[in-house]
Parts: sequence; C-alpha cells; structure tokens
Amino acid sequence: MKILIIANYADGLYLFRKELMEAFLKDGNEVYVSVPEDENCTKLKKYDVKLFYSNLDRHGVNPFKDLKLFMGYVRLIRRLKPDYVLTYTIKPNVYGGMAARLTRVPYVCNVTGLGIAVQNGGLKSSLLIFMQKTSMSKAARVFFQNEENMRFMQGRGVAVKNAELLPGSGVNLDERRLQDYPSETNGIRFLAVLRIMRDKGVGEYLEAASRIKKRHPEVSFELAGAYEDDEKARFEPKINELASNGTITYLGVLNGIDAALGRSHVVIHPSYHEGLSNVVLESAAAGRPLLVSNVPGCIEGIDPGVSGFTFEPKDARSLEEAIERMLGLSEDERRQMCLAG
Repeated sequence: MKILIIANYADGLYLFRKELMEAFLKDGNEVYVSVPEDENCTKLKKYDVKLFYSNLDRHGVNPFKDLKLFMGYVRLIRRLKPDYVLTYTIKPNVYGGMAARLTRVPYVCNVTGLGIAVQNGGLKSSLLIFMQKTSMSKAARVFFQNEENMRFMQGRGVAVKNAELLPGSGVNLDERRLQDYPSETNGIRFLAVLRIMRDKGVGEYLEAASRIKKRHPEVSFELAGAYEDDEKARFEPKINELASNGTITYLGVLNGIDAALGRSHVVIHPSYHEGLSNVVLESAAAGRPLLVSNVPGCIEGIDPGVSGFTFEPKDARSLEEAIERMLGLSEDERRQMCLAG
C-alpha cells in the first residue's frame, strides 16, 4: 500500500514514531511523509520514506494560511493517490483529515493531546471542536492516547462511533534502558525536559526551583528544551537570570536525553495537559523517580507513592511540596522508586 503520514513536525515523528514507519516499510508499503521543512527532516532521510514539505504553521489560527495548508494537502493526496492517510496533532487531523475526506481516501487520525485552546472553553475552543468533529466524522478510526481526552471529545460529539484508545505512543525499550542511579554525594539533581512554553509548566518549575534552592542550596535543577517562538520573550530573560545566579542549569536543546537522564536523580514534568507524555514514559523506563502534574496524560505513567508523586497543575506551591516530599525520602527509597518505574 501507499501510506501518507501527515504531522506537524519532523522531530516528533522521528522521536516517537520511527518504529511505526519502520514497520510499515518492513511490510512492503510505500511511505510518504508530509511535515514542515526544518533541520530535523534530515533525521527522517535515513529511512526509505519520501518527504514532502508543508507550509504548516504550528502556532495560532490564520484562515488564509490554514486554507493554503488545506489546499496543499488536497493537491498532495490527489498527486500521490495513497491508499491510506495517517494524521497526527490538531492541524493535520483537521486539514489533513478534511483533505482525505474530500478526496475519498481512507484516513486515520491520532489525537496526541487536546491542547489548552480546546480545554479552556470559549469561542476558539468551540470552533476547534467543531472542526475536529467535521474532519473526524468519516475517519476509519480516531485514536486517543488517554481516556479522559476521549471522554471529553466524545461528550462534545467528536468521534463518537469510530474512536479507540491507545496506551500512548510507547517507549522503545531496546533504546531506553534502565540506567544506574547516580551517587547523591554532591546533592540531588532534578531534571525537566519540555518545550519552553506556559502550558508545559515552565513558570511553575522555575518558581518552585527558586524557593527550594534557597532552603536546599545543595540541590540542583536542570532544564532542557527548545523555546516556543511565540513564548521566548516571556521565559528567556527569567531563565537567563536563574542560570546566571546558579538556581538552574539550562541545557538547551538536547539531541537525545540519555546523558541528561543518566546524571539526574528525579525527573519533573509539570505540564498542564498531555496526550500521554513520552518524557514521563522514557524517564520511568530509564529508572528515574517522577514528579508529575495530576493531569491525564501524565498520571498514567506513574504509580503514585510507588514510582513517584503527583502535584496539582498550574500550582508552584504544590510542586514545591512534592519536591520537599521527594527530598524527605532516603536514598534507598528513591532507588526503589527507580526500579518500580
């Protein structure tokens, strides 16, 4: 078969779904990929897939740009004549799904998370839900990655009859192996790996780290991840300030998180919402205790009180209390959490 995968960025496909592409290819299928062009596209070129670049803008809703994106998908599908279209994330699900529906090509949508714009309500939320309801109504299947997301959308009429639940994107345990727990002689090192934006809880992480560091100067906080373009001005000055005074260490964008995980003792994921967090799954697989926000998409990745603790999202004080709770454990108790994860 000819399979067209439509996604919003190349690195996501490479990091989380390369095994799926490999399985398609191993079974003798032709695989085409449509993503915006960036430096991460080179990672996909090592596989025998054919790349087509879209003009997808991941940020905001611009009717003119989105119409152009939709028409680009229609032209691509008509040109390639795929047997199936597989879409990931909101814009590919909406515009790629509508394009596949218009061209009468079977398609499958994967909802990797709802996004704060959908969950917050209001006019924008209603519009996005309506668009997804329209685009997904004729899909062969709509996959959700956590039960709460599926319940939320089906309660609003989206994918009522054609949905199924997936347990996340999975972790390749041949690549993500249990790592030795490092010595705590020089203090405990906390790590957060996330896109630097408000919805990922960066503000709460920085605030909690600042308070903990004053009481426990021996504790270290590391932050890794890329700035979202439209939020760089919000966070870069604060991160630079905290890095310069020694409160945190900013690691920048990592090409793989194994080394950072290996140095860390505890991983923190303060996101407001997730489909199912790969960072949480990868950290558990590597054997690191977890502190995660109490939201669907994060809580599925831990056994609270056994492999980590939860805290309330958007609440720096709650995160601070969870960090103190982790610090109150013995080293042996933290090591046991590693193995439980």
